Amino acid sequence: MKIGMIISTSDAETCWNALRYANFSLGQKDEVRVFLLGKGVEYQKTGTDKFNTSEQAEKFLKSGGKLYACGTCLKTRGQGASDMCPVSSMKDMDEIVKESDRVLTF
Repeated sequence: MKIGMIISTSDAETCWNALRYANFSLGQKDEVRVFLLGKGVEYQKTGTDKFNTSEQAEKFLKSGGKLYACGTCLKTRGQGASDMCPVSSMKDMDEIVKESDRVLTF
């Protein structure tokens, strides 16, 4: 199954759980793509020891997941691109939505 996820919150626990689910789905042999939108691009800054969002994102990427981040959202927050937050566009999000069997939002 193709799963698209849109994370638009910077809440550490919510991002952590979304990324844990993304990792679980990869383990189930699903194809998973995560698009970070709005406050979601801040997931690394808001992670905590208890809700280590960066650790979950690293595991996701190493397991073959694909991560995208809204370039405009990064720019408005003065953030640069990185492997953990690669610049993407609304076109990428549109493709994820259209090509996915299921789309989840957090």
